[in-house]
Amino acid sequence: MTIHTDYYGEVEYEKEDLVFFADGLFGFPELRYYLPLYLEDGDESVILMQSTENPDISFVTMNPMSFYPDYQPCLKPEELSILSAQDSGDLSYYVICVMKEDYLDNTVNLKCPLVINPGTRTGMQVILEGSHYGFQHRLGSFVNADSENRGDTDAGSTT
Repeated sequence: MTIHTDYYGEVEYEKEDLVFFADGLFGFPELRYYLPLYLEDGDESVILMQSTENPDISFVTMNPMSFYPDYQPCLKPEELSILSAQDSGDLSYYVICVMKEDYLDNTVNLKCPLVINPGTRTGMQVILEGSHYGFQHRLGSFVNADSENRGDTDAGSTT
């Protein structure tokens, strides 16, 4: 099969390449099949989730572990059951990124990740109830927090 995308042009894919979201994504319940397109081969830190049912719809998603290693989503038993998983750690997580002009102002939604069972290629978007995660986290806040955690200092400071 072939799909025309804004960012990648014509893309060939097989049905096995798709991720199926039975309930679609929030705001797009009718779109249930997405083709993950990697910015770099073998790098799952940033993925474009391209709808195959409406080529005008795609979402930039990020693996939250790539910028926030302490991210620990916990799914409800019924969500695990729907995804045919025994444990939250058996699944892959991606958060939708809202793009801004300055990439450090981009925001990610840690409260409502896309959760995918890589073995079955089925997924769902969940709301992590009872968690401290929010709907809009600036990527720049993770960069600054990571620098502070490593003991980096301002390059212009003097002693």
